[in-house]
Amino acid sequence: MIQTRLKEFLQLLTPPTRSNLLDELERLELSGTELPGVGQVMETLRAEFRSNGQTQKRNSTPARHFFAPLEPLLVEGALQQAATGAIQRGSLSPIWEWISRDLLPTMARDYIKNLTELIAADKQRDARQAASTFQTKVVKSLENILNSPDSASQIRAKLSTYTASPTVFDDLVQMFSALRVREELAKLNEALPARLARFEDAEVAKVTPLLAAFAKTRPEELPFALMLVAGRLKTHWHLIRVATKAAATKNAADVAATPYAAAVTMVLDRLEDKRRLLRIALRHERILVAKEILVDVYDTEYALGVRIDQFAESAWGQRLDAVMASITELVESEVSRFPDNVGHVLGSRSLRSHNSLSGRLTYWAWKGRDAINDGAAMCKKMLGAA
Repeated sequence: MIQTRLKEFLQLLTPPTRSNLLDELERLELSGTELPGVGQVMETLRAEFRSNGQTQKRNSTPARHFFAPLEPLLVEGALQQAATGAIQRGSLSPIWEWISRDLLPTMARDYIKNLTELIAADKQRDARQAASTFQTKVVKSLENILNSPDSASQIRAKLSTYTASPTVFDDLVQMFSALRVREELAKLNEALPARLARFEDAEVAKVTPLLAAFAKTRPEELPFALMLVAGRLKTHWHLIRVATKAAATKNAADVAATPYAAAVTMVLDRLEDKRRLLRIALRHERILVAKEILVDVYDTEYALGVRIDQFAESAWGQRLDAVMASITELVESEVSRFPDNVGHVLGSRSLRSHNSLSGRLTYWAWKGRDAINDGAAMCKKMLGAA
């Protein structure tokens, strides 16, 4: 009876509204918000979209073409603060609703009609051109309103009618910045290697000139370029090597002074997201998934402290401490559910691989190489001064 009434209620909503409702419920679930009784609603909506052959990314075809240049910059999840150099995929749906209903409703309607006809006629090139034209119109419109505090407040209020996400306005600003440099980002994306499995010195040396050329004309949008590099890495924390290799020394202050300091912030953003994923894994008792997350977290924590000197005293170090304290609390809460004489895999010291003999040897190898590199850098600096 309840299920029947639920379906009847949902059918009173328009398809776009049902889609937005499911998007919002999924976002709240990912952010860790407890919503008793919504499981049945979500399952009913998911079943509807599956039966219609739609995936969970339910943006319309015109919207997908509009957001296509942002695809390499999109991140999943529901962060509580904007991610550096990235845009949350969950923000696209409410942003599109705002663009098509509030920002440029007439132009959006014409664009949707035109693009739908072009796709039906299989004119893909013309469809991409139509999307690019509408992107330019949106960017120009946003240029006129984002700089005004009053307009920004009005945009926030409008966006809040489509989502409760605390980061959607920041993602809109990020979208605006990324679309302004979409052509430059596309060229950089083509120039970068397809994969960066190890990202050692040779690979960093190939990538850095490409980033430097981008930063020369678009310094404020450099985090987007770093995001393109991050998407090619097998191990995410390796991104900090762009900043540490460019620094005069490995001291945190010198790393922070490089143009690529955002790379460290982006690695910390990733840790924040890992904390969210760990919370979800523990809630659903997916212990093996939680174990994999923790191994990645501990490796990243260790690498940051080892690869950047005086890291603990920096603002980055303070943020890392806060994240790790929260993660430790989650793990201890899980482990405490079991008696002391019963071991828990999440409490095992083996998860911290750097405590092993090979881990300690790697540490001294890193430190030895850093000492040589720092010595060479100091000599060059002294010769330059002379």
